[in-house]
Amino acid sequence: MTTLYITGAGVSAESGIPTFRGEDGFWTIGSRNYTPQQMATRAMYMDNPLQFLQWYYHRFVTYRHHGPNSVHQWLADKNLITQNIDGLDGKAGNTDFISIHGRIDKMTIFHEQGEIVPIESAPWDQVDENNLTSSLLELFKIPHSGPQLNVSYKPHVLLFDEFYTELYGIDKAQKRMWDATKMVFMGTSFSVNITQMALDVARHKEIPVEVVDPSPAHILYDNVQYFPMTAKEYIDYVEQTNT
Repeated sequence: MTTLYITGAGVSAESGIPTFRGEDGFWTIGSRNYTPQQMATRAMYMDNPLQFLQWYYHRFVTYRHHGPNSVHQWLADKNLITQNIDGLDGKAGNTDFISIHGRIDKMTIFHEQGEIVPIESAPWDQVDENNLTSSLLELFKIPHSGPQLNVSYKPHVLLFDEFYTELYGIDKAQKRMWDATKMVFMGTSFSVNITQMALDVARHKEIPVEVVDPSPAHILYDNVQYFPMTAKEYIDYVEQTNT
């Protein structure tokens, strides 16, 4: 059996990283003038790059040194697609996971979507917080006129108004979906496109699905089993069942 694990923000909660839609979640806290859904867009990066980078830095980058938890450790040798950009699966030792929404510690040259460009390390450790405005613009090579294609840099993160490209591993992810004989969704609210893609494949292939979350989202599919618990509790259950 080839089990595909698809994880969301709930998996990283025990590492001290807020979920997206919880009370303190990333998508409940925006800026003074914009909602998170407005901030996390390519349009905002292009029209107001400083506002975008400042928000991104405070809401995501400050968690870049957090460590993996026992769930990441358990998933280290598993067939894995994660929606999380925190890179904790890599820190836990998974060398072949797909980070379908990008990585907090990476950046790319600002390019037209669909182009294949190198993925580089982001210079977050060089940010001067005492001069945050000028430091961010300088490090990401953004002039006062705004980001310039093939000159400026952009955090390697898939934004709301962008689409999945091979730069984020979409072809490899879809192959894993079609090769899977079972899918386990852990800590996700099913509110992003990748989970809907996977569910469409599961329905087409009529393979079993497991949904792991303290408040699991119910999906329109017959061959599904719900586990209303944390990912850690689910792992404990699986380990006990297999012994």
